[in-house]
Amino acid sequence: MEMKHEEANKDIGGRGTEKQRGKRVGGNSKIKNVQSPAPNPQPLVPSPQSPIPNLDNWLEIGKIVSPQGLSGELRVYPVSDFPERFEVPGKRWLLRSGETEPQPIELLTGRYISNKNLYVIKLAGVENCDQAEALRGCTLMVPASDRPQLGEDEYHVLDLIGLEVFMQASGELVGTVVDIIPAGNDLLEVKLHESFANDKGQMTNDKKQKTALIPFVEAIAPVVDLKSNRIEITPPPGLLEINN
Repeated sequence: MEMKHEEANKDIGGRGTEKQRGKRVGGNSKIKNVQSPAPNPQPLVPSPQSPIPNLDNWLEIGKIVSPQGLSGELRVYPVSDFPERFEVPGKRWLLRSGETEPQPIELLTGRYISNKNLYVIKLAGVENCDQAEALRGCTLMVPASDRPQLGEDEYHVLDLIGLEVFMQASGELVGTVVDIIPAGNDLLEVKLHESFANDKGQMTNDKKQKTALIPFVEAIAPVVDLKSNRIEITPPPGLLEINN
């Protein structure tokens, strides 16, 4: 199974950044972070001269950080885990500083620089270092409706947050997924239900509610039912007691 990270709010119209995390089976991440919302840039003193961009229908995929060389190439810091956003030629949208609407631009080529976690891209009409320098700090975007397709047993991260977690054998409510922690195997951070925490002796004197980290792998989380808002787990002995 695999998770793909989607917007931090589930509203398809929410602006977001595009991240990928995954439930790992045999080392392949299954949690995909498609788009997570980023706050709209807010001027310190809003004024008619500095309008706030209306980006409800857009998703941020990367930030241009600097020119690369002298031929107009650009270094981009990705906030998307989908390489096709930077490597597959086609239309993208560019939000310039001070503008309120992204403008279409053509991606010609792109390549990943692994040791720097950057992409180097070439945009149509950007032919030299000066033109590239003028785009420093601009944001690359795609429409909110343009989301990569999920594969079999893949999940958007935000579809998983908020799901209730049950013990498969007993049906006992364990708690609620509150976050996904990227690791060797992605982990579900589950806020333990008060009754479950008490049963397991995990409620402290100040009644602070505990959380547990549960590996999101087939053997431990065999059932993910988005329609029923539930995940069923088969944790090995001691797993829920050792967290926190």
